[in-house]
Amino acid sequence: MSIRPLTIREKIAYGLGDMGCNFVWQTVMLFLAYYYTDVYGLSPAHMGTMFLLVRFVDAITDPLMGSLVDRTETRWGRFRPYLAWFAVPFGLACMVTFYTPDMGQTGKIVYAYASYIFLTIMYTAINVPYCAMANALSSDPQERTSLQSFRFALGTAAGLIVALVALPLVKLIGGGNEQVGYFGAMSVMGVIAIALFFISFANTKERVAPTQQAKGSVAKDLKLLLANSQWRVLFVLNLVLLVGVVLKGASTMYYVNSVLGRADLATAFMVAGMAANIIGALVSAPLLARFDKVQAYKVITVVSGLLSAVLYLVNPANLTLVFTLHITLCLVQMMSTPLLWSMMSDVVDYERSRSGRSLEGMVFSTALFAIKAGIAIGGALVGWILAGSGYVGGAETQTPEALRWITMLFTVIPGVCYVLLGGIMSFYKLDTQALKSIASKLNAEPVAA
Repeated sequence: MSIRPLTIREKIAYGLGDMGCNFVWQTVMLFLAYYYTDVYGLSPAHMGTMFLLVRFVDAITDPLMGSLVDRTETRWGRFRPYLAWFAVPFGLACMVTFYTPDMGQTGKIVYAYASYIFLTIMYTAINVPYCAMANALSSDPQERTSLQSFRFALGTAAGLIVALVALPLVKLIGGGNEQVGYFGAMSVMGVIAIALFFISFANTKERVAPTQQAKGSVAKDLKLLLANSQWRVLFVLNLVLLVGVVLKGASTMYYVNSVLGRADLATAFMVAGMAANIIGALVSAPLLARFDKVQAYKVITVVSGLLSAVLYLVNPANLTLVFTLHITLCLVQMMSTPLLWSMMSDVVDYERSRSGRSLEGMVFSTALFAIKAGIAIGGALVGWILAGSGYVGGAETQTPEALRWITMLFTVIPGVCYVLLGGIMSFYKLDTQALKSIASKLNAEPVAA
């Protein structure tokens, strides 16, 4: 097992891969729901249903990708090659998803489904190996947490750039035509993502050699994971977490435009939150290193839930307090993210000690499926709740009922999800002492083939 400390350059290079992902991911999180309803022309109900149905594709592609990654062998390693192989298709997927074709309503619905499916498959193809690659860079749990801090700091920096420049780019490129503007702006994001993936590929190296050849079938691998209690905990956790994250993220534009009534502050509001996210990711590893990460995660998620609920009580006219709570929530919440992804690496080690199988690809692919399922449920809820509340896309004013539900989507409902995370983590047992025991076992005993 490799315990050689990673250099700052290697950590930054790894983080640039997530930066590339987030030039697309944050674009989708912040703008796709709004784009579909207010620019592309889908009804909120159609948009929400599409977000949910496309996840059935992920139910097939995610475990297949995980299994493929576990069986990959090249001179560049098992995971790194995928960054180079799928960089260009991933960037193109972002571009075509934000293109508005000149078709009738039925044609536009078909195109929306096809392009969104293409995007989600390309995201799977590059993100599953990218996430699993952390285990091949180091076997030290603390180094992995540090690696994840760099990853999410740089990934969130991409989100900050997206929040800062996306809407101005839409205006600049579109010249008043939002459909042209969104396509042009997201094409720029896609090109930047492609470049970052190649940089990450060129400046990382897989040092932890695989302990075995992957054997068996996808079904057998999934059966092993289903028997892993700690994997089950993190699967449910990721599902609930992303429902909350998407409810908040997808409703941001609606909240700023309709509830605050300050469309001119949309960029500033998102930039403030992203800047706080970056600080949260950077301070996570050094600030929380002395604490057990399981207990730290519980505290952070409960505090995040309370902050989110408090925001509901704030008068929208009090912009100073709204911004302050929003910034504080983003900072606190992001501190938990490196901890969670470090725990996923711990589950890989636990599985190796439990069954003798190294299933990085399957662990991270199924985690990503849980994440995307949470995104689907959250996105569907946003669409259905907006439709049920009487929201009208593009209207200058909305009904009081619509405004109330937009506020709930941005504050209370995500807050409930965050608090639930603390309860779910009560079932997670891989604390500091357990990890030391697992490390001793893996170092002392050869892993069975």
